[in-house]
Amino acid sequence: MKKLYLALFLILAIGFTQTTQAQFFDKLKKKTEEKIKKEGEKRVEDKINKGVEKGYDEVENQAEGTGDDQNQNEDANKDGQKSDNEKTSDNNNPQEDPQFVASSKYDFVPGERIILFDDFSQDAVGDFPALWTANAPGEINSLSITPGNWFNLNSSDGNYFLLKNVDFPKNFIIEFDIVPKKTGGRIAAGLLLYGEEKHKEMDNNAHPGNGGIMISIEKENWNTWGYKTGENELITGKSTVKPVVAEKVNHVIIWVQGRRLRIYHEQAKVLDMPTNIYDGVKLNRLCFRLSRGASSGSYISNLRITDAAPDMRSKLLTEGKLISYGIYFDVNKDIVKSESYGTIKEIASVLTENPEVKIKIVGHTDSDGDDKSNLDLSKRRSASVKNVLVKEFGIDAARIETDGKGESQPIAANDSAPNKALNRRVEFIKL
Repeated sequence: MKKLYLALFLILAIGFTQTTQAQFFDKLKKKTEEKIKKEGEKRVEDKINKGVEKGYDEVENQAEGTGDDQNQNEDANKDGQKSDNEKTSDNNNPQEDPQFVASSKYDFVPGERIILFDDFSQDAVGDFPALWTANAPGEINSLSITPGNWFNLNSSDGNYFLLKNVDFPKNFIIEFDIVPKKTGGRIAAGLLLYGEEKHKEMDNNAHPGNGGIMISIEKENWNTWGYKTGENELITGKSTVKPVVAEKVNHVIIWVQGRRLRIYHEQAKVLDMPTNIYDGVKLNRLCFRLSRGASSGSYISNLRITDAAPDMRSKLLTEGKLISYGIYFDVNKDIVKSESYGTIKEIASVLTENPEVKIKIVGHTDSDGDDKSNLDLSKRRSASVKNVLVKEFGIDAARIETDGKGESQPIAANDSAPNKALNRRVEFIKL
């Protein structure tokens, strides 16, 4: 009898245990499924939140003119402040140029004769620049994002005149760097070229004298107005291509050929007006202007005016030597900047059409810095130009020799900013 009870007990116990285990596993399975579901929902929600945050960041960066490109530019500019001693390398292995961009539309080639140059290096920080006058506040500043001295156009309404007249030829080029301020209105700066023989030292008029051209450099547009006394209409031009960006170094190029006006920015031709200047206007004065209520103010530096582009074919093939100021590098660097495309393209065309011609590329610097660093830098720069000719334009490397002379062969005294600009050059010599 006891055995029967024991058997019944064991059967009931086993059945209870199986039922309990089944219930336990059912509950465990249910909890696991709920946990997986919640974890999945959380991950999806996190991804959505991250995507939304990224979208906001991109919108803010576009609105503020910042982002990866700006950060890379700032890093590059900070790096550019290093001395030559910190940046030496084998002149046969120049720094790579990941930013070099070839564009068939970028046809700008700077002239060989420098008419005017001002990088404000002769002015002390905090002073008003010596070669200028104005009816508004302004001073020389240094900027954290880039080396050098910068003219702070520190007003929402005012004219900033170059004191001396400029004998503009029929064909000429104006280049300058501009850093628009983030706050304020839409206009970074206006550039006015006056067309009158005599002028007041300080002119408050918004129109450029008896005639000329007004160029409005804006955060969203480019606008131009050709003006002449006695004419009822302004000759207008407008473009929205690649406008300047606030708190970033923008290199603006203005090329005048008779009545034709072209503007270049960020390796692109942003405006081309065949007849933007009235016929018969002789330009002879330069002014930066900020307009009441519309201007944000800007910093200006590295202003350069040159004559028309040289005949590279004649200079190289007939005269045997071409001096170029149209190959650009950052401070203390050997990377060829994209603004150099037009010049190097012209050199490549001459070499392609004359396959028997061999050349030597020779780099030159001014006297700033020590001799050894300048010599090394000039050698690396000439090697970089060769690399572009070979890699981008398919010129046979065996046809090109390179060398650098540093500061040892100046063509002007290194006693002023314009003269130093003359000494910073690349020469192409026919062998």
